Amino acid sequence: MIKEDLLKLSNDSKKELEGVYDIKQLNELKIKIFGKTGLLTTFSKAMRDVPVDEKPVIGAIINEIRKELEDKISEKEKYFKEKELNDKLEKEKVDITEPSKNNELGAIHPIASVTDKLIDICVSLGFSVVEGPEVETDYYNFEAMNIPKNHPSRDMQDTFFITENTLLRSQTSAVQAREMEKRKPPFKIICPGKTYRNESDSTHSPIFHQLEGLVVDEKISMADLKTMLTIIMKRLYGDETIIRFRPSFFPFTEPSIEVDVSCPNCHGKGCSICKGIGMLELLGAGIVNPKVLEISGIDSKKYSGFAFGFGLDRTAMILNSINNIKYLYKNDIRFLKQMQ
Repeated sequence: MIKEDLLKLSNDSKKELEGVYDIKQLNELKIKIFGKTGLLTTFSKAMRDVPVDEKPVIGAIINEIRKELEDKISEKEKYFKEKELNDKLEKEKVDITEPSKNNELGAIHPIASVTDKLIDICVSLGFSVVEGPEVETDYYNFEAMNIPKNHPSRDMQDTFFITENTLLRSQTSAVQAREMEKRKPPFKIICPGKTYRNESDSTHSPIFHQLEGLVVDEKISMADLKTMLTIIMKRLYGDETIIRFRPSFFPFTEPSIEVDVSCPNCHGKGCSICKGIGMLELLGAGIVNPKVLEISGIDSKKYSGFAFGFGLDRTAMILNSINNIKYLYKNDIRFLKQMQ
């Protein structure tokens, strides 16, 4: 009796399969046959009641029917998927000989835009552009910048170490250290590039961008640095920009300063971008510490220099009134269109 029921199940399922016209109906049939309470599953469960001498025969029949139906369903499934793809391709077919109606232009990413702008400004002032490795040694990232292994300023940087002496650079100052070893003064260089620190919030990203500048020559003074930064700031933000210099501390410069500019969004009146202060902290700078020059083989008694560093992500956020750094990395087409 069970053999006849299995044969009937096989024939009925094949007939029903022939009438299936889409993938949804096919999936419903698969559940009906092979589901937890499916027809063939019920027969498999009933094997415990089959006499022992008949079990091998009935089991073989069930397996044969299962394989046959699975093969036929797979063929049907493949057919529906190919048909769906072909229908979609036919529907979306484009005549490449037809003239284009809408030519949408892309937008330069805010970080790329501000990087290009700053490079153009600095090159016009006589700077050369240099680059260096993003995987750096502890020596060039820290020690050559007057930051020995026991220096407390290391605690201020959550550095990504690969080995004890290899890391993802946390500042593009490492490029300056390499260049000071190679070049003979006088020289003016800028070092744009990616940097890495273990920070993440609305104003910080683990991957960010810097542009650092270095000038080494005879008789370089703080007046030269302030004059240079004033020119750069006014070309970047406009002639009406107010610039403020505040004393600070960095191991690689002495004396050191922080540079603020009037908010380009509210022009110093106070807004959400500048948190009502009217001024925005933009970069750090200072006169190169003589120890840094000496470490790199430059005679600090004859030469002096100044250095400055921009956070390009922050600069892009200020120029475009962006309040969250994560917008710069989401690749959201709606955001990028706004940058047009």
